[in-house]
Amino acid sequence: MTSDPLTREELRRYSRPLLVPEWLDAGAQERLKAARVLVVGAGGLGGPVALHLAGSGVGQLVISDGDTVDLSNLHRQTHFSSADLDRPKAQAVAERVQALNPWVSVETAPALDEANAEALISRADLVVDATDNFETRYLIADTCTRLEREWVWGAASGTSGLLSVFGPSLGLRDVFPDPADAPSCAEAGVLGPVPAIVGHVMALEALKVLGAVGEPLRGRLWTFDGLTAGVRTLRLQPEQAPPLC
Repeated sequence: MTSDPLTREELRRYSRPLLVPEWLDAGAQERLKAARVLVVGAGGLGGPVALHLAGSGVGQLVISDGDTVDLSNLHRQTHFSSADLDRPKAQAVAERVQALNPWVSVETAPALDEANAEALISRADLVVDATDNFETRYLIADTCTRLEREWVWGAASGTSGLLSVFGPSLGLRDVFPDPADAPSCAEAGVLGPVPAIVGHVMALEALKVLGAVGEPLRGRLWTFDGLTAGVRTLRLQPEQAPPLC
């Protein structure tokens, strides 16, 4: 990734992260400006991710989602309003992104599927899996593994969440080989703040990967229990993870 120098307005816009020594010393802000990120899913996870990446200065964002805003979404997907009902989620999020940061180039894409997965993922420096169905999750995993792309993966259900950074050496299928019995949010329900919490941490992990700072969750699983406010980070070994959220 190569980027033009930050403009005076960008230096002012990103003045707070540029006060963080690790961020400044690594040239992370310039790396963000040069990056292209594919966010798959614009709901409870993907909305916070997209807005934080845009606010932080990722140069190019692609928002992939084929769903429309439903009344049942609004309790947790607070990047939408009642005025967005029945609108395409990707379009609504893209408009929020552009309003937040006009320096970010944002595109929308239809729902990721077998026909477009390789084209969308091959153009991205990083993929964020913010989906809520397992068919798409495993399509992302297989395509990223084949194309040797890293991806940030997160899940939220009920009162708990999971998050990791996967790559060619350790992917979703290595850790969760059989998702058949895992319930979706539509089946298990979810408390509104839980996906927002997971989505914000997913955005932080994406920034660490793109900016080459800190220790991203490669080979580790971050778990959150909303009922106890408990957070744990586990070392991952293939097929030795807790039940899929």
